[in-house]
Amino acid sequence: YMLRVAVPYGTLNSAQMRQLAYIADRWDKGYGHITTRQNIQYNWPKLQDVPDMLDALADVGMHAIQTSGNTIRNVTADHFAGAAADEIEDPRPIAELLRQWSTDHPEFQFLPRKFKIAVTGAEQDRAVTKAHDIGLRMVRNAAGEPGFEVIVGGGLGRTPMVGKVLRDFLPKADLLPYVEAIVSVYNLLGRRDNKYKARIKITVHENGLEKIQQLVEDRFTAIRAGFSGHDQALLAQIESAFAPPAFVSKSTDGYEAARLANPAFRSWTDTNLAEHKAHGYAIVSISIKKHGQTPGDATSDQMRVMADLAETYGHNELRISHEQNVILPHVHKSDLAAVYAALREADLATANIGLASDIIACPGMDYCALATARSIPIAQEIATRFDELKIEHDIGQLKIKISGCINACGHHHVGHIGILGLDRAGVENYQITLGGDGTETTTIGERAGPGFSADEIVPAIERLVTGYMDLRADENETFLQAYRRLGMEPFKAILYPAEDKANAA
Repeated sequence: YMLRVAVPYGTLNSAQMRQLAYIADRWDKGYGHITTRQNIQYNWPKLQDVPDMLDALADVGMHAIQTSGNTIRNVTADHFAGAAADEIEDPRPIAELLRQWSTDHPEFQFLPRKFKIAVTGAEQDRAVTKAHDIGLRMVRNAAGEPGFEVIVGGGLGRTPMVGKVLRDFLPKADLLPYVEAIVSVYNLLGRRDNKYKARIKITVHENGLEKIQQLVEDRFTAIRAGFSGHDQALLAQIESAFAPPAFVSKSTDGYEAARLANPAFRSWTDTNLAEHKAHGYAIVSISIKKHGQTPGDATSDQMRVMADLAETYGHNELRISHEQNVILPHVHKSDLAAVYAALREADLATANIGLASDIIACPGMDYCALATARSIPIAQEIATRFDELKIEHDIGQLKIKISGCINACGHHHVGHIGILGLDRAGVENYQITLGGDGTETTTIGERAGPGFSADEIVPAIERLVTGYMDLRADENETFLQAYRRLGMEPFKAILYPAEDKANAA
């Protein structure tokens, strides 16, 4: 069996991370797998041990409720929430409000299909909101008041669709009744005759956005008065629990000196740090993607090291990212050299965030009964190959995502390079999609052409990426920018050189 543990909006404290490590050692095989819904999975529990595992989770305020089934799943958020420099507000209080509202909601325990909500409070969308059943992007109106752009009907899987804007601006005070109105409409209108057409994206597609808008607005009008402000009182309580930590003011001279003295540390800071809203601080992304390792697998010892670092240097906060990495959201720059040294000792200091080896990969046939091809070995081989070539930093930002079946748990549709593993008459076949994007400019990738065998896929990716480096306008043009400028054809010619020569002949 597999046990999926909920990590609401990806937020953990040190005690919770240590308990996850304990569970991995006590009842599993000494590691946990980070998922694209900011959760943790254990792949080897015995059914008889699951009650004890759940008790151990409850001891630190954790659970596995609604991590499966046709319910509202774990509400995800920007993994830099509460720290990002481009943030309007921390979206996690809203995510927590939605979590409390949706947990054991009597009306929504048997939806037509699983239901996923993502929320971000930043200008840059790091929560893939447009690929969710409901996506919430915090924006400001003309008066400067914060509210939400409400997106509905996004999703990947066998029928990938980019979500559509249902409301340009929704005041924060109206959010909960409006979300309930959306789910209520879907619960009544969504199809139950065919599970492949049961997601809200199909409901929106078949009925049209205007009809869905009208039904939602009518339902919202009917139920809005019933909330009578109690949700806002609860939100105020929740917001107080998410007050920012007590940031300190210290010199960063030591940090700058360490960067000059240590090229490996400087490389790590160049790729694994993000700008923080507080002066003198940085957001640290810990790569769980060492070259050749399983993407997203953290050992129990590594979990304990990250817990210790969060407690000592990070205001006791950790985040799980949908990109299968771990975040220390609040680290003062004067402490970064010590953090790096500890991460290096734990084999966690890979400087590859956002690069070619920072691959999102589903478990594939190694663990998943639905998979039709392997994902993990392909990801390992790609990462190892680019490490051998020593060109990752020259390539620059590149999002490679791999799924082992059409369900798209590896988000391949929104990868700059997406890889989909399928079964073709008992043989693994890997299709490539290009130009996908999971940010505020979400785009579904285009299929490049015929698939490749397991032996051919890594050379094909190498050929594609090195070919891009010849095509780009300059070293600052990313793969996605080059693809959007040039279109599919030059990349297709790189992938299928024999076909191109045959056409020329």
